[in-house]
Amino acid sequence: MSKTKLNNQRSSVKKTQPAANMIRGKSVSYATNALAYSPQKSCAAMLKALKSAVANAENNENKDSDTLYVSEVRVNKGPTLKRWRARAKGRSTRILKRSVHIQIKLAEQSEIK
Repeated sequence: MSKTKLNNQRSSVKKTQPAANMIRGKSVSYATNALAYSPQKSCAAMLKALKSAVANAENNENKDSDTLYVSEVRVNKGPTLKRWRARAKGRSTRILKRSVHIQIKLAEQSEIK
């Protein structure tokens, strides 16, 4: 089982979770195509992590990418940057710049009988 992590990606969990749900349990080729043609910014980060996991499987564990599937995808909350914006009457408003940690695990498919 090969895995990869992408930490501190500047996106929120709410925006990244649909991309994770889209590829969970799918083959690597299907997941790559689905993420490549999706217009969301979070899909580009997810695709980067998926390609890294496939490269880890091919180079470190000598597995064929045609037999791999996405066995697990986790999107966890990362650190939040706290900023402020000037408002009327000398006040300020807090701005929260959220980030996520993406973890992808790949496994080999057993042969279909």
